[in-house]
Amino acid sequence: MHIHILGICGTFMGGLAVLAKEAGHRVTGCDANVYPPMSTQLEAQGIELIQGFGPEQVELNPDLYVIGNVVSRGNPLIEEIMNRNLPMISGPQWIGEHILKDKWVLSVAGTHGKTTTSAMVAWILEHAGYAPGFLIGGIPQNFGISARLTGPGANSEFFVIEADEYDTAFFDKRSKFVHYHSKTAILNNLEYDHADIFPDIGAIETQFHHLVRTVPGIGRVIANADEASLQRVLKRGCWSEKETFGSAEGADWAMTEHADGSFDVLFKGAKAATVTWQLTGKHNRSNALAAIAAARHVGVPIEVAAQALESFQSVKRRMEVRGTVNGVTVYDDFAHHPTAIETTVGGLRQKIGQSGRILAVLEPRSNTMKLGTMKDALPGSLKDADLVFGFGSEKALGWKLGEALSPMGDMASAYDDLDAMVKAIVAQAKPGDHIIVMSNGGFGGVHQKLLEALK
Repeated sequence: MHIHILGICGTFMGGLAVLAKEAGHRVTGCDANVYPPMSTQLEAQGIELIQGFGPEQVELNPDLYVIGNVVSRGNPLIEEIMNRNLPMISGPQWIGEHILKDKWVLSVAGTHGKTTTSAMVAWILEHAGYAPGFLIGGIPQNFGISARLTGPGANSEFFVIEADEYDTAFFDKRSKFVHYHSKTAILNNLEYDHADIFPDIGAIETQFHHLVRTVPGIGRVIANADEASLQRVLKRGCWSEKETFGSAEGADWAMTEHADGSFDVLFKGAKAATVTWQLTGKHNRSNALAAIAAARHVGVPIEVAAQALESFQSVKRRMEVRGTVNGVTVYDDFAHHPTAIETTVGGLRQKIGQSGRILAVLEPRSNTMKLGTMKDALPGSLKDADLVFGFGSEKALGWKLGEALSPMGDMASAYDDLDAMVKAIVAQAKPGDHIIVMSNGGFGGVHQKLLEALK
C-alpha cells in the first residue's frame, strides 16, 4: 500500500512513517517544515518528503492519506482530498488498525513522564529478551531511535506506545490513546494541560475514562494512587485488573528511597528488588515503579526489571548533558508545564545539593503556556533555581513574561532577543554552575550558543 502522510515531520507522525516503512508500505509525506533532524532521519529510510501542502500532491495517487493533527480545515491539500472524496484516516487510527491490532500493547498515559516511562518499559522488555516494538515521543538513548516495528530478527508480539491525550485529528476530537487497543495501561498522573483543546481538568478525566473503557477484562490498569484525578477516573468504572503505585496507603507498589538515589521496590508490602541507577528525582523513581509493574504484567520478574533499569540511559532532552565548558555544565530538558519545570529543577537541585548554582533558562512556548493559563505558576515552579532567564516576546506569547516572573525579583529576567539573553547568562555563569535549558522546541539552538560563548 502507498500511504501519503500529512504532517510527517512531527515526532508521532515521523515514528508512524518509520513503522509503516518497516511494515512494507510505500511511504511519502509532506509538512510545512521539512528540515533536519527529522527530514534526515526519514530520507535515510527511503521516505520521499515534500515541502508544504500543495493540492497537486493528489497526483501522487496514494492508496490512503494519513492525516496528522497539525492539519486543519482550510489546508489546501486537505480541501483537495475532501473535494475528491479520497480515502483518509487519522494517524492514531491507522496505527491502531495496522500496527497494534494483533499486539500486546503496553501504553503509557499521563500529563508528565510519558516519554521516559515508555522508554523504561521498552528497555526492560528488551533486556528481558522480549524484543518489543515501540513508538515513543523522544529518542531513548538505549535504542537511538524513537520507533521500530519489532526487535532485530524478531517478530515480537509486544508493543510499547506513548499514549497521548491530545486530540486525534481535525475530524476526530477523541484523545489519541483510545485507538491503541491497550492491554496494559499505565496512568501515570493527570493534571490540567492542553488548554487549547480542553476547557478544564474534568474534560481530560473523561478522555482518560474512555481509555480505561478500551482495556479488556484480561488487561490491567496500573494507576498512580497519589493522584486524586486518577482516583476520580477509576471511580467512573474499571472493568480490568487494577494495580496501584505510589505512597498512598494501600498502594500495591511502593518504594523505600535511599540517599544515593537508589530505592527498594515494595510489592504488596514486601521488598521485591532494589534499583541502583544514575537517574535523579522522585518523579523518575515513580516512573520506574510504574514501568516495573507494567513489565510484570507481561511476565518479566521484578528482579529482572530492576536489573534492566540499572543500565537505563534515559531519553534525549530529559536532563541531557549537552556539554561542560570551563566548569559550567549545560543541560537540555523538554520541560514546559510548570509541574514539569518544578520537577526538573528540583531533581537537579537534589542531585547537586547546595554545591553549585542552578541557572534556569526557560522558553514557555507550548500552546497551554501561550494562552497564559499557567503563567502565574512559573515563579513557584522555579523556586529551586538561583537565577532565571526567560525568553519570549509579548507578541509571541500574548502576555508579558517579565511581569509573570516579577515576583522573583532580581533573580529573574526576561528577554526577547536570544543573543542578548546568551550574553547575559554567560556574564553571570561561573565555574561550578549548572545551566538547565527548558523548552519543548528547538529554542534557536541556544544550548550550542551557550557552549560556544562560554569558551
